[in-house]
Amino acid sequence: MSSRSRRLAAVTVTACTALSMAATLTATLATTASAAPASTGSTSATAGSGGVTNPYSPAYGHPYRHGAVPTRELNTQMHRWEAQTKGARPTSSKTLSYGGGVDGIGVTSGGAEKVYLVFYGTQWGTQGTDSAGNLTFTGDTKKGAPLVQNLFKGLGTGGEAWSGVMTQYCDGPSVAKGATSCPSGASHVLYPTGGALAGVWYDSSVASPSQATAKQLGDEAVKAAGHFKNTDSTLNRDAQYVILSPTSTHPDGFNTASGNFCAWHDYNGDPYVGSTSPYGDIAFTNMPYVMDMGTSCGQNFVNGGTAGTDDGYTIVEGHEYAETITDQNPAGGWTNTTSRTYSGQENADECAWISPGSAGGAGNVSTTTGSFAMQATWSNDTNRCDLSHATVS
Repeated sequence: MSSRSRRLAAVTVTACTALSMAATLTATLATTASAAPASTGSTSATAGSGGVTNPYSPAYGHPYRHGAVPTRELNTQMHRWEAQTKGARPTSSKTLSYGGGVDGIGVTSGGAEKVYLVFYGTQWGTQGTDSAGNLTFTGDTKKGAPLVQNLFKGLGTGGEAWSGVMTQYCDGPSVAKGATSCPSGASHVLYPTGGALAGVWYDSSVASPSQATAKQLGDEAVKAAGHFKNTDSTLNRDAQYVILSPTSTHPDGFNTASGNFCAWHDYNGDPYVGSTSPYGDIAFTNMPYVMDMGTSCGQNFVNGGTAGTDDGYTIVEGHEYAETITDQNPAGGWTNTTSRTYSGQENADECAWISPGSAGGAGNVSTTTGSFAMQATWSNDTNRCDLSHATVS
């Protein structure tokens, strides 16, 4: 074959390869588009991203992942994107504004916070009880179950002031949509005096799915409401159900290539979840066994050695709790709606993975039941990430 013929053949092969790649990309995009949930209102871009503009966010393209905690590595990518786009996107304020409520619910304000912990699936192993009355499980290799129970028993005790940050947020008919502060007489998030833990249940009737869907997690939360006899909307007005999956499971793709997150929260009425509830709206958290991801989800983020093995469990769950009580039916509560850089973020998102010792950094929060690694959350009235705050009544 002449050199000219060889060149023509090479060009033909290259062109065919390019056409094949383009066809594959087109088919992939078409498949992705057809698999996405139908738009429920606003523009398709907003619906597809859940209001999130950062393409590295685990909530981007997954609008039900409200308050999603990114892995530490992904968080770095998110901040890198923010830094690169601030010139083109100058609105970078972290101030939160009120979303107007969904089904009349913006924040947890009707009464004291009620946290129900649901250990989901037989993989948790054999149940026991420790000296403090906490449930223990033979499948809980990192001993996270009693730790998270003690966390919620301890909130609102011993003068802990971490909970005070959230008490500045409010809802009710006197709070205008878009407000960035609360008017006199509004219903505020309450300080969890005496603890926030309302119940613990080991659902050993089923195995936890290997990759539970958002709907399966929502269905489990509704099932838990029935178990705890919270069978009307009034009883669930101030309740949240934490669905704790066992080790080696991947709820919503956690710890897989498509799940670079540590946890997220939502409520059953979100059309992207679609769980039917006869008990009113049900707020819930997808809480994976974050110790399976090691330092990516907070191991030793605050404390060294074995003392910090479960740092991520309390940091991440504290993150979701703080966001649920300030945005119970997302996004009817307090979120960032004015900044392109931080669009869609909630109070804990804006302070995620700030190193201890830095301004607004994570640290240990002391209560009568122990000391727990926690992150700061955003405070509108101080315009910064705060680990403590005076209680607002």
